[in-house]
Amino acid sequence: MCGRFALTAKPELVREALNLAELEGFPERYNIAPTQPILVVVAGERQERGSNLPERRAMLVRWGFLPGWVKDPRDFPLLLNARSETAVGKASFRAAMRHRRILVPATGFYEWHRPSKESGAKSQAYWIRPKRGGIVAFAGLMETWSSADGSEVDTGAILTTSANRSMVRIHDRMPVVIQPEDFSRWLDCKTQEPRDVADLMAPVQEDFFEAVPVSDLVNKVANSGPDIQAPVAEVLPVEKTKPAKPDSGQMSLF
Repeated sequence: MCGRFALTAKPELVREALNLAELEGFPERYNIAPTQPILVVVAGERQERGSNLPERRAMLVRWGFLPGWVKDPRDFPLLLNARSETAVGKASFRAAMRHRRILVPATGFYEWHRPSKESGAKSQAYWIRPKRGGIVAFAGLMETWSSADGSEVDTGAILTTSANRSMVRIHDRMPVVIQPEDFSRWLDCKTQEPRDVADLMAPVQEDFFEAVPVSDLVNKVANSGPDIQAPVAEVLPVEKTKPAKPDSGQMSLF
């Protein structure tokens, strides 16, 4: 899953990387958490034929997806992620997969390796970032939820897929990464149905990310400075083993 991420790139770099028509300034965010506003990119109005003006636009949505048919958000779970393998068949995400696919720009995300309770080891947090640096775009979905009084809230979720071999030692899921050459196809909900973009929802190549062990400062939302990304010594869990049986003094061939 993806429960925390960061976007620390300068606005002008985000605008250029995502080919946005315009983008207002925003602060560096090192610890973006559920229910907070997140920056997303959507397809804009098509320009006239021959125009080289950007069509995409940026907007803010609440991180925590709410389907339009939900009556009371208090009775509905917080949907931060959607499994890409099953999203199109789920009532919560079906409409968004067909009509409201988005990109979520980030400079990386956090994940925790949680050892078994039997091991007695602590969880280890990791800052997972592109090896070459820069901005990455996660696949996402959005929905506008309307309350009974007519007020509206734009909400979003990040799509996940199975972890690749370099990430699976930390967690079995990871965000779906959309490459720049596929941005337009992913965002095009008018001509590209979910089955047409299914090939984009695969684990990113093995060497795309690197995982940096960090302290548990990231666990608290109030900690939002660059210090939460400072590397620490990696503590690998050591599984407890059962005590050996007492030696009976007899030799065995087996």
